[in-house]
Amino acid sequence: MANKVDKEKIQKAVKDILEAIGEDPSREGLIETPDRISRMYEEIFSGMEEDAHEILSKRFTVDNSEMVVERDITFYSMCEHHLLPFFGKAHVAYVPNGEVVGLSKLARTVEVYARRPQIQERLTAQIADAIMDELHPKGVMVMMEAEHMCMTMRGVKKPGSTTVTVATRGNFIDNEKLQGTFYGRVRNFRL
Repeated sequence: MANKVDKEKIQKAVKDILEAIGEDPSREGLIETPDRISRMYEEIFSGMEEDAHEILSKRFTVDNSEMVVERDITFYSMCEHHLLPFFGKAHVAYVPNGEVVGLSKLARTVEVYARRPQIQERLTAQIADAIMDELHPKGVMVMMEAEHMCMTMRGVKKPGSTTVTVATRGNFIDNEKLQGTFYGRVRNFRL
């Protein structure tokens, strides 16, 4: 994986940005900002240091092959084009092929890939591919719904707009009935 975050380099860059926009980085309200941002970047880009395949490596044997759905996984990521946040919900399903993982591992997989400079389309595919590669299920489907701050606070300025991306692998590809079951469980599932 990538090297650890270079906090000193980030702090210098933040100070340079503050100066470039006409601010005084030594004024009281800003003096600790470069340090705060370097610590924040270490946290929000922590996925650069993690491997989702390791997270998914602890598996359990099962006899059934019924769809497993983990829905409404909250995630936060950073748009690689503007370094502004995008955030929303991920919904992950797979059809086991003899093995399952603990449910928290699905959420952790979402988190690993979300905590990198990203675009939503790639993020969706990376989650699906990691589950497919590591678990070898019969199929995987991932849907992500997110609001992008680069669309809402700048540029086109359309707050509340949502981007939806979907990735299908294995028996979810071209299987409208299986996809419909997934969408039904994501949208209308009641215990």
